[in-house]
Amino acid sequence: MRLQFANLVNEQKESDGHMNDYKAQFYPETSFGGFTDVDGSVAFYTRVNALLRPAFSVVDFGCGRGWRSEDSVPFRRNLCILKGKVSRVIGVDVDKAGQANPCIDEFRFLDPGSPWPIGDHSVDMIVCDSVMEHHPDPRAFFQEAKRTLVGGGYLCIRTPNVLSYLGIASKLVSNKRHTAVLSKVQTARKDEDVFPTLYRCNTISALRHEFEIAQFRAVVYGYNPEPSYLNFSKLAYAVGVLYQKIIPDSFGPAIFAFGQSPNI
Repeated sequence: MRLQFANLVNEQKESDGHMNDYKAQFYPETSFGGFTDVDGSVAFYTRVNALLRPAFSVVDFGCGRGWRSEDSVPFRRNLCILKGKVSRVIGVDVDKAGQANPCIDEFRFLDPGSPWPIGDHSVDMIVCDSVMEHHPDPRAFFQEAKRTLVGGGYLCIRTPNVLSYLGIASKLVSNKRHTAVLSKVQTARKDEDVFPTLYRCNTISALRHEFEIAQFRAVVYGYNPEPSYLNFSKLAYAVGVLYQKIIPDSFGPAIFAFGQSPNI
């Protein structure tokens, strides 16, 4: 769980020279801080941080091995890592690689198909970043989120938009070829950070529907970040920048969703 081909919003951990040049050419503000004005991670985690309180218990659902600790951009890295900002960060994942995650306070293994290893109404926030596209049962995910959150707790989701050009491209590439494709377009992506995708709740309308069924107050919207996945070619990157500027956000490569659980 965590990362896959169509997830444009995840920033590259490191880039080779020509990739950095493309970003600097099309987004010159990158030279001041290392990130663009449309950085998806900065946008998503800025809102997550705005909701945090020091006393919160936070679940990082699909926490993985903690690759964000390797982000070469200090501002973005510090923004995305929640450990130390709250009472505790609980990492939950079906992959035991999460035990080594340096960005969490404790790890809990999730047996696929079983209830989350989290007590009823015991956490204040759940962050689900680049995981929904891998989940086999979104309805069960939302019900477990509702069960484990305190009344008024927050569920923050970022996931690829299957209706975007990258979502469509990803669906055309079989899961068994994702690693090979990513090795060409993102040379810094590690094989262990590529996972099979299912896309069972990856449109704005589908996410809104699940929030409504779970009785969450929510806002769900598309986001158009920089075209990080097109760094392999200057022409492709230029086309991606044009897409980012003219296509409505509802067809952007990323979906952001923020929900608040009903009062108990």
